[in-house]
Amino acid sequence: MKVVKEISEVREFTKQDREKTVGFVPTMGYLHQGHLALLEQAREENDIVVLSIFVNPTQFGPDEDYEDYPRDLERDLELARSAGVDLVFTPKADKMYSDNAATKVEVTGLTGKLCGASRDGHFSGVCTVVSKLFNIVNPTRAYFGQKDYQQVLVIKRMVEDLNFDLDIVTVPIVREEDGLAISSRNKYLNQAERKAALVLFESLQRGKELIVGGERKAKVIEQELISNIEAEPLAEIDYVAVVDASSLKDIDKIRGEVLLALAVYIGETRLIDNLIVEV
Repeated sequence: MKVVKEISEVREFTKQDREKTVGFVPTMGYLHQGHLALLEQAREENDIVVLSIFVNPTQFGPDEDYEDYPRDLERDLELARSAGVDLVFTPKADKMYSDNAATKVEVTGLTGKLCGASRDGHFSGVCTVVSKLFNIVNPTRAYFGQKDYQQVLVIKRMVEDLNFDLDIVTVPIVREEDGLAISSRNKYLNQAERKAALVLFESLQRGKELIVGGERKAKVIEQELISNIEAEPLAEIDYVAVVDASSLKDIDKIRGEVLLALAVYIGETRLIDNLIVEV
């Protein structure tokens, strides 16, 4: 496994054999089982696997946890090696963004609600760095987790609109045995908060049960999710949404594929989760 910091080194590596397929997994590091699931699928489907580890400053707001975001490069490299990664790209921020950088990538429509409503500028930061990474790595396929469902839709739209020549592959959410979606931010939770965090998945499951049982009013499902979460003293809702799964538009009636999506503060830690239900 090769570890590089320079953009030129990545390009040199991936251009060595243009006939080989390249699977790319962009991350902010502090790897967990969710990341490893992405790497596993990339390994199965490609000749070369590239992993990037870069805590991207432009997708964090001024009051968010950029400085405190968990980092452990040595551990990440060990996990990457065990997952069969061929190249790890670990750039510094000044290599990704020059002092006079004046270009941003914006996707409209899909970014105006859910996480985009409460994290101003977040998706612009995501799209800008991901587009830069795509241009650097030139992958055949790029892998993203369903836990960041809105992000996946936004990136797919960006790829289509900007004519990137690659496929976006979505990998299902990886959960702990008790249902909590695996996240790098779970390490912030103390014991009581870790137990309280189960309310996210439990609420999503309750919403699914109602839909499977025949409930078709989106507002009824949404209110049930809210009531379940509000019953947990350590939880504070950022958003709860029942929307069309392909457009993220609000709906009145449940039909086709719908997305149940949550962002909830457990103590000081913001967690997201979602569930897709098809009727």
